[in-house]
Amino acid sequence: MRLLWKLVILLPLINSCAGESRFTRPIFIQEPQDVIFPLDLSRSEIILSCTASGYPSPHYRWKQNGTDIDFSMTYHYRLDGGSLAISSPRTDQDIGIYQCLATNPVGTILSRKAKLQFAYIEDFETKSRSTVSVREGQGVVLLCGPPPHFGELSYDWTFNDNPLYVQEDKRRFVSQNTGNLYIAKVEPSDVGNYTCFVTNKEAHRSVQGPPTPLVQRTDGVMGEYEPKIEVRFPETIQAAKDSSVKLECFALGNPVPDISWRRLDGSPMPGKVKYSNSQATLEIPKFQQEDEGFYECVAGNLRGRNLAKGQLIFYAPPEWEQKIQNTYLSIYDSLFWECKASGNPNPSYTWLKNGERLNTEERIQTENGTLIITMLNVSDSGIYQCAAENKYQTIYANAELRVLASAPDFSKNPIKKISVVQVGGDISIECKPNAFPKASISWKRGTENLKQSKSYLLTIHSDFIFNTRMIFLSFSRVFFLEDGSLKICNVTRSDAGSYTCVATNQFGNGKSSGSLIVKERTVITVPPSKMDVTVGESIVLPCQVSHDPTMEVLFVWYFNGDVIDLKKGVAHFERIGGESVGDLMIRNIQLGHSGKYLCTVQTTLERLSAVADIIVRGPPGPPEDVKVEHISSTTSQLSWRPGPDNNSPIQIFTIQTRTPFSVGWQAVATVPEILNGQTYNATVIGLSPWVEYEFRVVAGNNIGIGEPSKPSELLRTKASIPNVAPVNINGGGGSRSELVITWEPIPEELQNGEGFGYIIMFRPVGSTTWMKEKVALVESSKFIYRNESIMPLSPFEVKVGVYNNEGEGSLSTVSIVYSGEDEPRLAPRGTSVQSFSASDMEVSWNAIAWNRNTGRVLGYEVLYWTDNSKESMIGKIRVSGNVTTKNITGLRANTIYFASVRAYNTAGTGPSSPPVNVTTKKSPPSQPPANIAWKLSNSKLCLNWEHVKTMENESEVLGYKILYRQNRQSKTHVLETNNTSAELLVPFEEDYLIEIRTVSDGGDGSSSEEIRIPKMSSLSSVGVQILKPSTQFLTMVGFFYCFVIQPLSR
Repeated sequence: MRLLWKLVILLPLINSCAGESRFTRPIFIQEPQDVIFPLDLSRSEIILSCTASGYPSPHYRWKQNGTDIDFSMTYHYRLDGGSLAISSPRTDQDIGIYQCLATNPVGTILSRKAKLQFAYIEDFETKSRSTVSVREGQGVVLLCGPPPHFGELSYDWTFNDNPLYVQEDKRRFVSQNTGNLYIAKVEPSDVGNYTCFVTNKEAHRSVQGPPTPLVQRTDGVMGEYEPKIEVRFPETIQAAKDSSVKLECFALGNPVPDISWRRLDGSPMPGKVKYSNSQATLEIPKFQQEDEGFYECVAGNLRGRNLAKGQLIFYAPPEWEQKIQNTYLSIYDSLFWECKASGNPNPSYTWLKNGERLNTEERIQTENGTLIITMLNVSDSGIYQCAAENKYQTIYANAELRVLASAPDFSKNPIKKISVVQVGGDISIECKPNAFPKASISWKRGTENLKQSKSYLLTIHSDFIFNTRMIFLSFSRVFFLEDGSLKICNVTRSDAGSYTCVATNQFGNGKSSGSLIVKERTVITVPPSKMDVTVGESIVLPCQVSHDPTMEVLFVWYFNGDVIDLKKGVAHFERIGGESVGDLMIRNIQLGHSGKYLCTVQTTLERLSAVADIIVRGPPGPPEDVKVEHISSTTSQLSWRPGPDNNSPIQIFTIQTRTPFSVGWQAVATVPEILNGQTYNATVIGLSPWVEYEFRVVAGNNIGIGEPSKPSELLRTKASIPNVAPVNINGGGGSRSELVITWEPIPEELQNGEGFGYIIMFRPVGSTTWMKEKVALVESSKFIYRNESIMPLSPFEVKVGVYNNEGEGSLSTVSIVYSGEDEPRLAPRGTSVQSFSASDMEVSWNAIAWNRNTGRVLGYEVLYWTDNSKESMIGKIRVSGNVTTKNITGLRANTIYFASVRAYNTAGTGPSSPPVNVTTKKSPPSQPPANIAWKLSNSKLCLNWEHVKTMENESEVLGYKILYRQNRQSKTHVLETNNTSAELLVPFEEDYLIEIRTVSDGGDGSSSEEIRIPKMSSLSSVGVQILKPSTQFLTMVGFFYCFVIQPLSR
C-alpha cells in the first residue's frame, strides 16, 4: 500500500517523462582512446576525448585507475567540454587507466578503458665499443644494445661513412626484434666500422650508437660448416585477430644457408603470406583463426641443416554478437536482458547501472551475460551496461530501462474515427491505449454498454485472418478480443453507429470513440469469359459490377500475371465503359495475346477478380531446319520440321524455290503432289540442271498461310545435256560473199552445264550436205560464214543447236537465210524539191527499177544541207519501200537548201542523185491582228480587225484564219477569209472563245489574244471590244461597217 501511494505522488513526473518531450539517455559519440605520449617538452598538454549526446545534455566525470578525479582539488586536470585535459603531464603521476562517465537525469554511462603511457628513448653510452675480429668465411653477430626506452623500436645499421643503411640480402640481416646485425659469412669487403641507429616512432626520436669495428683475422680462412641459427622466433607467440605477425629466422654458415618455411600440420602456407628478400622474415597479414598453429624455419647448406619452430596462438578481443536494447516496461513487469560477445579467450560479463557495478539481490539476478529483474518498480529505471571482458580488452553495450506507470491514455492511439465495412463482412475495431499497468477494457454502443454474455459455453478459437485469439463469450456476432479490440462478424446495416472504448487501471481511466459505417458489397455481374479468336480480330472482354454508390471502383487488368498499364497507351489494349464497367478492348489481336486475362475490381474495402482464357489462332509459324538431303540435275529431296501451329493444326506445306534468274520465290512441283500437315519431307521435281537453288517451306492451316521458313543453303543442281534449242533463227545482210546467221541466245538457266556453246548447221537450198560450225561463246547470238563462191542473195537452209560438256543437245527447226548482197549501183533520177512554207520543203524522185545485177533496193535515203559552208550539219532521212517523196520540216526561213537522194539495202547505200536546191519561204508575219471589234446580234457575230502589215523579211499576208470554240469544248472550228472582217452564224447558248491569226506563204502567223464572247443571256447591251496586244487597254472607236463601238469585257 505504501508503494502505491509513492506511485501516486510520482505519477505526474512519470507521465512527463513518458510524454512527447521525454528525456533521452546519454550515448557516447566519442570515447577516449589509448595514448602513448612522447616525452617532448614542446608539448605540454594531453587531451583524452569524450563526447556524448542526450537530453538534457550530459555532464561528465573521469576516473583514473578506478578512482574519481576531483577537479576542484587540482589544476593539473581540467574538463574541456567532456574531454579530459592533462597539463604538464608527468610519468610518475599520470600513467594509468582512464574512464569517462556521462550523466543526465536518465542515468549514467561508463566509457571504454583508455591507457595512458609515455614513450621515450635515452642516448647510447659514449664509450667506445670493442673491435670484433673474425676469419674470412666465418659468421658474425654485431650487437646493437639499445638504451633504456618505452615504445616500439626500429633498427638500421650503416657501414663506414656511407649514409645509406646496410641492405638486407641472403648474407646480411638486421633483426627488428634484437636490433643486431648478422653476417652469415664474412668477406674481405665487410671489414670496416658499423653503427646502429635506433628509432622510437612514438617518442619521435632516433639515437645513434658508437661504431663497432670489424677486422679480419690473418690466421687463415674459416672452412665450411653447417648452419647455426642465431635469430629464432619464440616457442609461443600470442597473435591478435587482424594483426600482422612477423617471424624472424636467420642462420650463420659456410656456404651461406638458404632459409625456408613450412607449417608442421602439413597445410599449405596462406596465400597472403609475404617474405623478405632473404627469406629471413615471414609476415602473415590480417591474422585469423585458421592461421593458428606450429611454424618451422629450416636453414640449410651443403654441410647440413638446422631447424627452429614455434607456435602461433590466436587471440581476439571481445566483439558483440548480441547487444541489449532500450526497453520500456510497465511497473510490476519483469525484465530479461541477454548480451553475447565472441572472443578468444571467452569473455566474462559484468553488469553496471548508471556507471556503478550492479549488485544482485532477490529481485535482481545475473548469470553468464543475462540480467533478470522481477517486480519492476520506478527506481529500477536507469542506464544499464553489459561489460564483456577478456585479458585483452573490455567492451560495453548500453541500453535504457524505463519503468512506466500511468493512467490509460488515447492521445497516441485513439480509436479509428471512421471504420467502414460491407454487409456480411467482419470488422475489428482496435482499442490500444497507453496504460501502465495494462488497462481493463469495456465497450459502449451509443450510450449503452456492450456487456459480456453469461452463457455457460466458453470457446477459444484461432482467427487466421487477424492472427489473434478470440474468446467467444456468447453465441452472438459480437466478440471481445484478448487485446481489447471489438470484433463484429457477419455485419448488418443495423450495426452502424458510434462505438466507445473505455479503459481503466488503478491510476485512472480514459475513453475514445469512433463510428462504424456499413456499405453494400461489390459484385461482378458480368465477368470475362473464355474466347477463341483469330489473329487480327478485335474483341471486348467484359467486366461489369454492381456496387455501393458511395464507393469508388477501380478496375485493373492483368495479362499472364502482369499489369496492363492502360495509362501508358499500351498497343492493342483499350479500356471502354463507364463507372461500373471495366470492359477491355483488344484491337488487332495477335498470337502473343493468348493467355489468362484477370479483371480485378478494387474498392477501399475489398478486392474481387475474375479470370478468362483467350485463345488466339493464327497462321502457322515458319517451318524449321529445312535441309536438302539429296540433289540431282532436275530433282531435290528436302526435309523440315514444322513450326508452331499457333493453335490451329497445320493442313498443308508448300515448297518454294529461288534462283539467281527468278523473280522472287516461286512454288514448285513435288512428289507427293500434295504435302499434308503430317508430311515433313518431299522430292522437288522439274528443276533446271546446273542452276543454284535455295529452298524454303511455307505452312498453312484453316486461318491462312504463315511466314516462310529460313532459306536452305544455296546448292547447284547437277549438269545435263542442254535440251532447249535457240529460236528466232534469222540473218541476212552483211557483205558480199558472207552468210550472216543470227539467233536468240539461250539464257544461263537453260544452258544445263559448263562448256556451253552453239552448233551452226547450214547448206545452200537444194544441197544434201550440211556444213557444221561451233561457236564456243556463251553470249554469242551471231555467226558469219565467208566464202568467195557465195553469190549475192543466195538462199541457205539453216539450223542452230546447243551443246555443253555433257554433250550436244537439241537443234532448231530449219530457217531460210539469204547471203549478203552488193550495194545498189544506180542513183535515183528525176530528183526535184519544192518549198511550201518557211520551215518545210518536199523532195521527190523517180523509183529505181532494180534487178540482182544492179543491186536490191530496200528504200531511199534523202540528204539535205544549206549552202553555208560554215555549217557542218547535214540532215539525213530514210524512207523504206517504193516511197518517192519526203516532206522535210524544221527548216530555217528564207534559206537555200540542197537535197540529194540515194538507194540503200542491207549492204549499204548506193550513189547519190545530182543535188537540187530550193529557197524556203520568208517567215510568217510576226504581228498578230490588232484592234479586233465584235458585235453580237441574235445568232450572228460580226468581227472586224486591222490589216496586218509585214516586215521586209516576212511573207505577205494572204488572208486570215478565225479559230473559235465553245468554252467547255476542246474542238476548234476554223474559218478562212481574205478580208479583215467576218461574220459567224453560231448559236450563242454559252460563251465562245475566238482568236485570229494571219495566213502567208511562210505559214500561219501569230495569233491574237483569245477573246471571250459571252452568251446572249448575259449581255445587258450590245457592245464591242477593241484589243491591242501591245498596249493591253480598251479604246473607243467610231462606226465600223455594221458595228457599234462599246467597251467589252473579256
